[in-house]
Amino acid sequence: MTLNELLTQAVRQHASDLHLSAGLPPMARVLGALVPLGCGAALADSATTVQPHTSPSPRIRTAPLTHEALHALLTPLMDAPAQARFAQGYEVDFAFAVPELGRFRANAFMQQHGCGAVMRHIPSDTPTLAALHTPRVLPDLLKQVGLLLVTGPTGSGKSTTLAAMVQHLNTSTQQHIVTLEDPIEFVHTSNQCLITQREIGTHSHSFAHALRAALREDPDVILVGELRDLETIRLALTAAETGHLVLASLHTRSAAATVERMVDVFDAHEKALVRTQLSDALVGVVSQTLCPRPTEDGRVAVFETLVATPAIRHLIREGKTAQMQSTQQTGAAHGMQSMAQALQDARHQGLIA
Repeated sequence: MTLNELLTQAVRQHASDLHLSAGLPPMARVLGALVPLGCGAALADSATTVQPHTSPSPRIRTAPLTHEALHALLTPLMDAPAQARFAQGYEVDFAFAVPELGRFRANAFMQQHGCGAVMRHIPSDTPTLAALHTPRVLPDLLKQVGLLLVTGPTGSGKSTTLAAMVQHLNTSTQQHIVTLEDPIEFVHTSNQCLITQREIGTHSHSFAHALRAALREDPDVILVGELRDLETIRLALTAAETGHLVLASLHTRSAAATVERMVDVFDAHEKALVRTQLSDALVGVVSQTLCPRPTEDGRVAVFETLVATPAIRHLIREGKTAQMQSTQQTGAAHGMQSMAQALQDARHQGLIA
């Protein structure tokens, strides 16, 4: 059995991630739970050579995986700079494609028993906003300029939602869209828009460097894969203030927590100014989680929505984020809903159990 077959098995099990770890058999995350892949196979001691960004085909035999075989498998999937970092013991992000399965985002790392890797499946086809059951107000928010955030815990589908947003713009507007990702996940083909995809570590040194450069690349829309640090958040706010639509993700569990996180990364003497900046620049926040379908054939995203109305902007400026949830709950006319309301609505529609 080959790694291709391992990945195929993971896709057939509707797994979001394939886990490979020295000393253990392959495992997969299915419907949020980590389970054995079911193949009972491990990597052979001698892995065949695999070129970066191509279909991998090393041979496997019985469990458990060995450090040497897993290292031999992972290294050829990386480019030269990533190989050098991995050889020094650093964790490395990269992506590769497998014909008929799609792309996989991978993170390789060293751990107590040797090396390990997690490979996340990225479907070949980009879903539409309608297919994801996103809030009806979202297409209207995408017509504005400012900062539009997609938030949620790890593995909640933020990248998929952002890709659907780009796809919507690509088929309904004529703009220049610059995406800054680490690594590139969904691959977009320019349709009505010109889409420029840049990978951090390959095409630029950091999100901050790439975002600063993007402002000089005549963009209409800038997608930032993740707001990771103060400098990137500062530049994203600047880009949103200067007439661009900035799409970005953040690891927070609610809209109110998102506003607090954006402000809290700054020093105390800057917080008042940042609240003013954010109140002016924010378009909205979409916070999502994944819930199992009633038929147990997968999961569906449920969305909390915050729209930057004058009332919400005032609460941000005054630092009264605790009052934002009540404004959300009564803001249905503006397209807002709390997570509790979203879950109740999804149950009524039969989307979740």
